[in-house]
Amino acid sequence: MFTTALQWSSTSEEVARVAYAGSQLAQAPTTARNFKLGAVIVTMGNRPVQFKALLDSVRAQVGPPLEVVVVGNGTALPGLPEDVQGIELPENLGLLAGRNVGLAVLRGRRDIDAVLHLDDDGLLPDPHSAEKLRAAFMADPSLGIIGFRIADETGVSQRRHVPRLRAGDPMRASEVTTFLGGGNAIRMDVVEETGDWPAEFYWAHEETDVAWRALDRGWRIAYRPDILLQHPRTSPSRHPVYYRMTARNRVWLARRHLPIPLVPLYLGAWALITILRRPPLAGLRDWMAGFLEGWRSPCGLRRPMRWRTVWRMTRLGRPPIV
Repeated sequence: MFTTALQWSSTSEEVARVAYAGSQLAQAPTTARNFKLGAVIVTMGNRPVQFKALLDSVRAQVGPPLEVVVVGNGTALPGLPEDVQGIELPENLGLLAGRNVGLAVLRGRRDIDAVLHLDDDGLLPDPHSAEKLRAAFMADPSLGIIGFRIADETGVSQRRHVPRLRAGDPMRASEVTTFLGGGNAIRMDVVEETGDWPAEFYWAHEETDVAWRALDRGWRIAYRPDILLQHPRTSPSRHPVYYRMTARNRVWLARRHLPIPLVPLYLGAWALITILRRPPLAGLRDWMAGFLEGWRSPCGLRRPMRWRTVWRMTRLGRPPIV
């Protein structure tokens, strides 16, 4: 184990689809095995059983072993296998800052082609997931990000985990305009072009920030339901900061990335959606406080997307107004 302390402030339809994906993988060129994958897992040390299961599932992937970096976010790490690098941060810097620490290690190795980001309570039950990722990236040089299907232990995917507006069929693969932060793979070329995770977001909508940057540079994003991250069924509102950060970060997204005419449309649409969802009164107050915070606080570098990116997202079924 290498540990470093850093001082940084199923239905028949499902079976048929998976079988089809498997046949496509079998036809993939053997050079896909030369495509090297890394993985970053950030943990706070409060899910030891799930974390061990995830790590075992990553190390059990068929094909060349993944370069795995585990970041202890303000926690000491348990004993890790010799082929896993551990980094212990003296304080919890937040999920996204933790990911950036692990990502910096993999970027420094220069031979990693794409990196997986995995929630520490997730699981890769299919040992061929890494092979599918290699084949997909090798087959399409324009493919920058692959989002996994997230489902609980019964195989059910929550609607919010399908990254498109038409979310009724989680088993339908498609090109999309965003992805899920807890289970994805990002090509290193995308990281080099677009930069790190937005650590200032801390939590919520960071995936959309990364996705919009990648789309504006011409990269494609794919949702692959045959690549599964098993994850306990949860509700985002379990987090005390859910309503405030959801609102604040949406304002930041608009200020950072949208052409001026789309800013009121995007924020107005989400304000209406929030009201229609009828949050508790305390949640609505937090949402309003976050909305104001988003306007009053620095949002980072503004680099509005091009209108052709807006049109491309619209053709993909999700214009950047909702």
